[in-house]
Formats: sequence, C-alpha cells, structure tokens
Amino acid sequence: MGYRLNTQITITHDSFITIKKRITSMKKNMIICAAFFMLYSCGKKETSDNSRTPYVVPDSLMRTLRIDTVKLADVTDAIRFNGTVDFNTDKVVNIFPLVSGVVQGITVVPGDYVNAGQELGVVSSAEVANYNSALVTAETNVTLTAKQLAQQKDLYKSGLASQVDVTNAEVSYEQAVASEIAAKKILNINGNDKNGQFYIKSPISGFIVQMNVTNGMAIRTDNNAGLFTISDLKDVWVDANVYEENISKVRLGDSVDVSTISYPGQIFKGKVDKLMNVLDPTTKAMKMRVVLQNPGYLLKPQMFATVTLNDDEHKRAISVSSKALIFDNSQYYVIVVTGNKNVQIRPVQLISNNGKTAYIQAGLAPGERVIASDAILIYGSLNS
Repeated sequence: MGYRLNTQITITHDSFITIKKRITSMKKNMIICAAFFMLYSCGKKETSDNSRTPYVVPDSLMRTLRIDTVKLADVTDAIRFNGTVDFNTDKVVNIFPLVSGVVQGITVVPGDYVNAGQELGVVSSAEVANYNSALVTAETNVTLTAKQLAQQKDLYKSGLASQVDVTNAEVSYEQAVASEIAAKKILNINGNDKNGQFYIKSPISGFIVQMNVTNGMAIRTDNNAGLFTISDLKDVWVDANVYEENISKVRLGDSVDVSTISYPGQIFKGKVDKLMNVLDPTTKAMKMRVVLQNPGYLLKPQMFATVTLNDDEHKRAISVSSKALIFDNSQYYVIVVTGNKNVQIRPVQLISNNGKTAYIQAGLAPGERVIASDAILIYGSLNS
C-alpha cells in the first residue's frame, strides 16, 4: 500500500516537471513572436510614413482660394474707439409751430422719408382766420382811400379843396396800400390759406428723425419742442470717445474706418472733423466727431460703431493678410503654398495685427505665398 503511494507521488512529480518545462518553452515562443510582430509593425509604419504623399489642394478648391504674397511693409497699428452714429445737425431742420391751433391730418411717422414741400399735417387756427380778415380789411381800405383821393383831386381842380386835403388823401391811400402788402405777406408766411387752416410742410427732403405731435393735439407758438425734426442722412456723424493715452495720436483730418455690428465686414470711410478739447468729467475721455457718407442710408442714428484709426509706427516688417493667420494651441500658423498646389503648415511669430494686415517677426520670408482665404479649412485637412 505504501509502495503504491510512493510510486504515485513520483509520477506526479515527474509530470509536474514536464508540464513546467513545456510552459517555459511556450513563454519563450510567445516572447519571440511578440518581438517579431513589433518589429514587423514598426517596419510597416516606417515604410508607410516614408511613403506618405504631401497634401495636394483639389483644383476645384484651389480656384476659389486667395493667395497672398509675403512682402515687407510699414508697420501700422490700429487704434479703435467706441462711438455712436448721430445725424448731422448741420443738415437738420426743426419745424416749430408758427400758429396756435389744433393739429389734424398727420399720416407720417418717425423714420418716414418725406420730400421738400410735402404736407405733414394741418392746423385749424383762429390766428390764420384773423390774418385773412386783416387782409380783407386792408383791401377794403385801399379801395376806400383810392376813391377818397380821386374825389379830393376833383374838388381841388374845382377850387373846393385845398392842396392839404389832397395831400392827406394821398397819405391815407399810401398807408392803406402798405397795410394791404403787410397783410398779404403775413398770410403768405402762414400758408396763404383763406379758410383758417395752416398746412405744415417739410422744407427739405429727408427722414423724420423726431416727432412731437399727434392728431388732435393743441399746439401753441410758445412750445419749446419742435413738431418735427427732419434730416437728409446723406452724411452722418459718429461721436467717439478718445481716452488720454490716445489723445496725442488723433489729429483733425485723419482718415478713419468705421464698422458696425449690423454690417459685419463692411467698412465706411470717414474723417475726423472735430476734436473737443475738454475731457468729459464722467468718462475721462475727449469727444471726437467723425463725418462720413451714408450710402443707401445704411447707418442709422443711435447705432453703435467702432472707429479705427491707423497709426504709422515708422518701421518695416514682413506682412501678410490677417485672414492668413490661424491660431491653434497658443501658436499662430499660416498655410504656405510650396508648389503649384502643394501646401504645408508653418508656425510664425506675430508682431502685431491691425485687423487687416498681420506683421510677422519670424517664420516667413518675402516672396513666399500663403493662403489668405479659408485657411482654416486647409489647416483642418492637413491635421486630419
């Protein structure tokens, strides 16, 4: 019994040794296979990287891209000011009431365009009726004094009137004529209407920018506020704030670019027309007024605007279009066109960017070509 147990233990031990040897052999084979696989993979990857072709811009896309040539240019810094569009008060008309009465017939509203001479409303006025009555009285006096003068002249010829009587009649007639002329002018100034109505008319063509009257409203000649304010808006003002650090950089007559959030990408050209030589006690800024044309009446009063003044720094640097810049991972890049359609990413060091032109310190050389439109699309394709 004991012999069988010892024999069994001996067999089991030999088997264990055999199995252990086989496992050790299998591990060695697995390590060799893994090393071979890694070497094969690395070799394949290296072969793939070495054989990778450069990115080529498709013809259809290349035709739509803008290519900018790198060049040397004077460095110009852009100073920006915040401002507000306002109408040109030199070309604004305020219509005040010339007579007292009740307003009717108003059909216009602020923002409407009106022509010179266009009727804006009607005032039913007792004053105009009195002006008409005064004219009738003056015309009657002219007729009466004319007849009296003729009579005195006839009596003078007959010896029944003196020269003094004729002279008095002539004076009365001339006074009546003068009163008639004055009455006609007064009625003409107030609309020349004989029915007691005064017609409010626009003296110029333009837009109604303010309106302080409604139908049925009673008005008086001593009203401080005008009934209508009309501006042609062909040119407008932009009032901007200039802070102390930039006061020395702004001069009368400087050309500026004006942009608005309403028309992104559109630049309006203007000039500095007025510098207020005092600082606002609240904002601590000097007011600057810019005058500019308003094509198509795009700029509206009270619209926010940004005024950009280009200041020459009197030095030169490599420059490209600002649209060629790409900012990624805290670094600026450009896409350089190396061949007919071959492109590559190039990191650059930026000096400044005034929104139109970017000035480069390192990374580009004059004469090189870069993509200046849709550069981010090419950048994404190169990084994919």
